[in-house]
Amino acid sequence: MHRRMRARLRALTGRMRRDAGMVTSEYAMGIIAAVAFAVLLYEVVTSGQVKTELQNIVKRALSARM
Repeated sequence: MHRRMRARLRALTGRMRRDAGMVTSEYAMGIIAAVAFAVLLYEVVTSGQVKTELQNIVKRALSARM
């Protein structure tokens, strides 16, 4: 029983060592996806039609009477 537990722990520890590099690549892919989404969102918000609509909303809000 003791030998089996030791072998199991060795097997688990070995897997953890092999997967250690995956964390960095997963973070890198997440950052790339976040930057791509931010660029897409920036392009949409700064497009002519959306920019005009946002300006109209701000103008209406500033000219509203209380």
